[in-house]
Amino acid sequence: VTEPGTYFGPLCECHDWVCEAYDGKTCAGHGTCDCGKCKCDVGWSGEACQYPVNCDLTKKISSQMCKNSQDVICSNAGTCHCGRCKCDDSDGNGFVYGKFCECDDRECIDDETEEICGGTCVCGECSCHDVDPTGDWGDIHGDTCECDERDCRAVYDRYSDDFCSGHGQCNCGRCDCRVGWQGKKCEHPWSCPLSAEDSARKCQGSSNLLCSGRGKCECGKCTCYPPGDSRVYGKTCECDDRRCEDLDGVVCGGHGTCSCGRCVCEKGWFGKLCQHPRKCNMTEEQSMSLCESADGTLCSGKGSCHCGKCICSAEEWYISGEFCDCDDRDCDKHDGLICTGNGICSCGNCECWDGWNGNACEIWLGTEYP
Repeated sequence: VTEPGTYFGPLCECHDWVCEAYDGKTCAGHGTCDCGKCKCDVGWSGEACQYPVNCDLTKKISSQMCKNSQDVICSNAGTCHCGRCKCDDSDGNGFVYGKFCECDDRECIDDETEEICGGTCVCGECSCHDVDPTGDWGDIHGDTCECDERDCRAVYDRYSDDFCSGHGQCNCGRCDCRVGWQGKKCEHPWSCPLSAEDSARKCQGSSNLLCSGRGKCECGKCTCYPPGDSRVYGKTCECDDRRCEDLDGVVCGGHGTCSCGRCVCEKGWFGKLCQHPRKCNMTEEQSMSLCESADGTLCSGKGSCHCGKCICSAEEWYISGEFCDCDDRDCDKHDGLICTGNGICSCGNCECWDGWNGNACEIWLGTEYP
């Protein structure tokens, strides 16, 4: 607890701000908050202590006090009790609320899924959670946040800030293709003698992603992206030599060569990036002392020590870090790839290669390509 005293109760289940409020005041100013529930003063009742037990108002004055800005009593969504609105809550969900029952969060429910919008519902309007950290116009929109423009983007569309492979228009997350193009993302030309399925099959190879998630598939042939980057190549863009580089851009630790995204180490070196020497001039005691994590455990109990450096267990591919104390599963994914295949996962965070940005390195900020 960062604020001692804020939480209280036998199980620390109570908090000062949990109580109902009315007209901007906790317990309407007519009660005290007692572990999430209003304890009303004598003469007051209701969840927020907003209703007087005895009303000294005339019906006319009471009704006048309950009218909203359009002169409608309780917005036709509740009843007036002594100048205060009691909102309809027949289903017990509390969807209708507000001083004049002007808020109806049922407006946020998606007709198809019957779920409240994929964002935050505030007074009947959805505020969609936009995941684009660049601050551009939201990819997610719609009355109930039902439209996700990301569903229209082919893997390579990010290079042109386009949708539907540049051959269609995105309408609420679905592509409407221009004449001459077809496919879920308008990626397949009608002029191609191959079917869309056969074209995709040729572009997939052994990967479950078109062009290994690194290129554009058109009529069974892959164009690897970004264009001109010789480090990404292969019939299905299966080779990505950027994977041989460390965070400083050094290839195979300077002790090997890169072949289709894998390091071939020189004699006397080994490791994913040829970072470990086979011969060690340290004593075992010296080596072990350098491999101890803060709690004194050798390589966090998830690896072995060699020449003062931890070699993390190969059986658990996601374990990494200087002391095998990181979990690469914590790195964000996009298009089914950790860091979208455009960066290195470093202790749970994506370190993006030049030209890329975003939590999952999914946003291209480099040169635009048609």
